Amino acid sequence: MPKFDDFLDYEENYFSQGQKRASRKERSLSRSKDRSKYKKSDQDKLKKQLQSEEPPLGANFLRGRVLSINSEMITVLSNHETFICTLKGVLKKERTRQKNLIAVGDWVHFEKKSIDSGAISHIEKRSSFLARADNLSRRKKQLLAVNIDQVFIVMSVCTPPFKPLLIDRYIIAAKKGNMHPIILINKVDLLDDPPPHIQPSEVEEEKRLLADFEKAYADLDIPILKLSVSTGHNLEKLKALMQNKASVFSGQSGVGKSSLINDVLGIDLAIGDVVQKTRKGSHTTTMAELLPIEGDGFCIDTPGIKSFGVWDITPEEISHFFSDFHPFESQCKFPNCTHLHEPDCAIKAALEEEKIHPLRYASYSTLMSEEPPKDWE
Repeated sequence: MPKFDDFLDYEENYFSQGQKRASRKERSLSRSKDRSKYKKSDQDKLKKQLQSEEPPLGANFLRGRVLSINSEMITVLSNHETFICTLKGVLKKERTRQKNLIAVGDWVHFEKKSIDSGAISHIEKRSSFLARADNLSRRKKQLLAVNIDQVFIVMSVCTPPFKPLLIDRYIIAAKKGNMHPIILINKVDLLDDPPPHIQPSEVEEEKRLLADFEKAYADLDIPILKLSVSTGHNLEKLKALMQNKASVFSGQSGVGKSSLINDVLGIDLAIGDVVQKTRKGSHTTTMAELLPIEGDGFCIDTPGIKSFGVWDITPEEISHFFSDFHPFESQCKFPNCTHLHEPDCAIKAALEEEKIHPLRYASYSTLMSEEPPKDWE
């Protein structure tokens, strides 16, 4: 009997220990599958860190501005010196999940690790941003630049051809990002001295389109500057506009963004040729870069893009950015009028009465016809 009792005690103890082992294994497996408590801890730290207005203190901590981002290497300018930095702590973890955690133009605080390296531990709150819908997923945002005062919307004539219907995308993106848009029309010398492969009829069409555009946008309080890198026309005016400002150059490939920056700053960014057959530009700028200029100013050269997807905007919001529509909208029969197909539309009536320019309405219609993503993230 004692031996049997001993066996029962052994059996009970064995299964009890087995349950404990199984329970420990289950808890361990659960933790490996769900690190939510660690994620929440990291998220709380990140939220506190990003919302904090107080930078880290210490003799080795410096304040600087992000000049460029290349994979894990972040080039930061501080007191006229450049440092190659990485993200530190929770910022480093979060960057794998949050694409726009840090961007060119950000003001950061970093701990100096050596004569030319550091670890970023604090990112200041942004005053402005330039963003577009991501190329891979239009539901996601891609930041091009932050903390910028003004956006130079660079267009060209002839090579590539002038595309006025693209301009309002940039204007909306600039205004949504709290930046002042300025329109630059480059290569105007080609209207008087076109290259051999461009037909005279094409030149006349470019002249007509440009004149139409200037008339349509004259009263919108958006500066328009016609210039030429080849002849130097109005480049001094461009330099004056850039003084004491942080500026971003944006526009399609081949319009001459890098050439303008080269001339204004006296540097040597790579530039590309326009393919004669397609009259489209080749990409030469592969990543955004912040460039210091004389005086207290910066400019950013952004990669050329074929189309500019306006980020995070609904069809109902588009007319808000067409100020020339505002005096007439309240007269529409329907309060939710889209100004496209509804009867008794005051905007279409104003268009017929030439109170709204056809080019402005064409730009609005083009934006309204684009189907936005169902869910913005």
